[in-house]
Amino acid sequence: MLNYDAAAEAARPAAQRHPLGAVEEIKTGAAAALTSDGLIDLTTSLPAERRAGAALYANRLTYRAIRKLKDGDGNYLWQPSYQAGQPATLNGEPVRELSGLPNVAANAIPIVYGNMAEAYRIFDRTGVSVLRDAYTRKPYVLFYTTRRVGGGLWNPEWMRYHRVAA
Repeated sequence: MLNYDAAAEAARPAAQRHPLGAVEEIKTGAAAALTSDGLIDLTTSLPAERRAGAALYANRLTYRAIRKLKDGDGNYLWQPSYQAGQPATLNGEPVRELSGLPNVAANAIPIVYGNMAEAYRIFDRTGVSVLRDAYTRKPYVLFYTTRRVGGGLWNPEWMRYHRVAA
């Protein structure tokens, strides 16, 4: 999912680039850390018509760094969920865990913000292939089943990357 930043898109041949371009990046404002100002810039960078259903996505260690951020009065920006089934919020935006994202480090993209239902698609090919193997473990018959699925960026205009950089 993080293969569509500006540098990766520029390195690809023109025929292999995403037709809608790269995912826009918002920098944190610090060389190796998250900042509250950077997170505000991130959540306000998405146009209002694309913010419905948007959420912040990060891994567990990035959550730890986010939960420690405070405003100028010493109040935590992270707000836990007080209602069952509702996610915690950061600056009023839902926060969800996505374990495949990297940790906070210099030049990494530890946070993705956007509407995943509109930005990312999972493709599922109909049908299942079945291979019958009567010879490997006699007298048993083995069956191998396979199904083709995939996923990828559908529309980069619905999401933003948060890169750790000054």
